[in-house]
Amino acid sequence: MRYLHTMVRVKNIEASLHFYCTLFGMSEVRRIENEKGRFTLIFLAADEDTHKATTEKAPCLELTYNWDEEDYTGGRNFGHLAYEVDDIYATCQKLMDNGVTINRPPRDGHMAFVRSPDGISIEILQKGESLAPAEPWTSMPNTGSW
Repeated sequence: MRYLHTMVRVKNIEASLHFYCTLFGMSEVRRIENEKGRFTLIFLAADEDTHKATTEKAPCLELTYNWDEEDYTGGRNFGHLAYEVDDIYATCQKLMDNGVTINRPPRDGHMAFVRSPDGISIEILQKGESLAPAEPWTSMPNTGSW
């Protein structure tokens, strides 16, 4: 398993970049604009992690800016932790066998979400190429929120 990023929702990109980059000393390493999903993702890295964050896409802080205004309450501005695993199906099966609910099953062989005992959302990503779709994951519905 490898730590990838932590996601935090932001209301103002400029104010957030001023804080994290100008004042706190982090650097922007990549940006994704998604018109269909109406969001912008900005990945930041600490100075000592910039090279690794650029070449290996980790470790990063992901700032998520949703284009439609939303007031984040109840800790919703903190999004999730993300980890990359060698076999997403085996990881999800182990978690499920031990009583963990798979909130967003890995139907695509690439991404799943679970929650920690404290309700923290955790994204699990398949290392490398996505695995071929397989049961029981393909037909498993989402449960709860992530």
